[in-house]
Amino acid sequence: MPFTFEHHDPETYRRKARIISVVMAGQLIVFGMLFAQLLTATFGSSLWLNALGVFLGLLATSLTFAVLRERPWMREMRYVWQLKHHLSRLSGYLATLRREMDQGNGVALHLMTAYHQGMAQLAELNGRTLDDDGELLGERARIRHLREERGLPERIEGFDPHDLAAFRKS
Repeated sequence: MPFTFEHHDPETYRRKARIISVVMAGQLIVFGMLFAQLLTATFGSSLWLNALGVFLGLLATSLTFAVLRERPWMREMRYVWQLKHHLSRLSGYLATLRREMDQGNGVALHLMTAYHQGMAQLAELNGRTLDDDGELLGERARIRHLREERGLPERIEGFDPHDLAAFRKS
């Protein structure tokens, strides 16, 4: 399934991320304590029962968020999770993609563009900057130059992660 870049307001994303993180942590604490109390009240006090209660609390919290992640108010979070997943996959192929891009492979150029565009968007959403890595800036400039030479636009709309199948993981 192709991944399409979307625009999201960084402030809205950061606000929702903070709220959801606090709610998740609170829910984990409440569920963990509740399950631990139920288990120790039923079977007696034990470190293992307390640990099992915390594990069950983690499981309940995970299931709750698995159900809620499809809700419209989780759209930004869902998008960033997908973006991070795809960037993680791309990063495993970077050495191969760089080599192939230097040899003129258009698919590798497209995937490298997607990687850098995704990293820039992720940094923007998280309120960070990527301007402190000279090697990264040089690579981004080289990609921009190669795209200009081929008459391609600087930005892309998205990419197909299945294109990675043509490359060997580095």
